[in-house]
Amino acid sequence: MGDDHGAARPLRADARRNRERVLQIAQQALASDGLTISFDEIARRAGFGVGTVYRHFPTKEALFEAVLLGRIERFVADARALATAEDAGRAFFGWFAAVVEQASGNQALCDMLDSGTAMPVRPGSTLARDFAAALGRLLARAQRVGAVRADLTAEDALDLLRGCLVAERGARARGGAVRMADVVCDGMRPRSL
Repeated sequence: MGDDHGAARPLRADARRNRERVLQIAQQALASDGLTISFDEIARRAGFGVGTVYRHFPTKEALFEAVLLGRIERFVADARALATAEDAGRAFFGWFAAVVEQASGNQALCDMLDSGTAMPVRPGSTLARDFAAALGRLLARAQRVGAVRADLTAEDALDLLRGCLVAERGARARGGAVRMADVVCDGMRPRSL
């Protein structure tokens, strides 16, 4: 009678540790292997049976969401915070470079950003659209002040971001120090006559 089945019960200490271990291993596995990693492999790396992973995350999408969505949401929040920055060009280029820097070291983030449809999102979520819209707002402001080429569309900038992620991952893999974001950002600046 006094038991409220609708209220969420706090996890026992061991269950909480198991959940945190699964999240930690999933984060590492997703960063190195991307969205193709299996539940079985995550469970194996964590030292658990697959049932432990399913107990905390009933679907692969739920696990990926727990690990990755916060990162994408932070990119969107950062872009929104920069939408009123005094230096619109610096805000756009700084945000673009920060996304490349942070995401290029994580294969799953690259996978998610590569295709909005690959984003494991909650039903009804607009995260992919929010990301594109945030990029578009920063771009438009930077273009209005002449910091970015006027002929560049938001879709172009998103494609350049995706390409930059692939190129940056390649440079990192071969030990290169080339900053792909710097090169791409230079190409987005207005042409001087």
